[in-house]
Amino acid sequence: MSDFGDDDVGGGGDDNVFEEEDVTEFYEPEVAEGDEDQDQLENGEDQDNIVISGDPSAAANAIRADKSSKDKKIPDSERNTTPYMTKYERARILGTRALQISMNAPVLVDLEGETDPLQIAIKELREKKIPLIVRRYLPDGYYEDWTCEELLQ
Repeated sequence: MSDFGDDDVGGGGDDNVFEEEDVTEFYEPEVAEGDEDQDQLENGEDQDNIVISGDPSAAANAIRADKSSKDKKIPDSERNTTPYMTKYERARILGTRALQISMNAPVLVDLEGETDPLQIAIKELREKKIPLIVRRYLPDGYYEDWTCEELLQ
């Protein structure tokens, strides 16, 4: 007896077999004008290369705040957090970059026979070639952006 309650004794009726020739049209979802990804800022800047770090409640409040997120960015000349990458930022950056590499993103270093995405990501970080930005949210809702090239390990 099968899991669906019918016996397989009756001769295997292939009446309900799906064939590709029967398909005449394909579903293509339409994107409404108001349905924009959460990964894009109001000015259209893509945030795929930003890794969030710092105070999670400040980050959540900054997203919901009336003030635009562009206004809460601290200029590079006035940053006051440490220029050292934390072990948590390092882990997140390596994991994010390894995932990108495993999904066939272009590799930015010479491979030398290496196939493990994590080892390739570590090599890219060592050579400061990772194209990611660390966004550190502060408790007041403001944030600082640091590139991986700027952060010391």
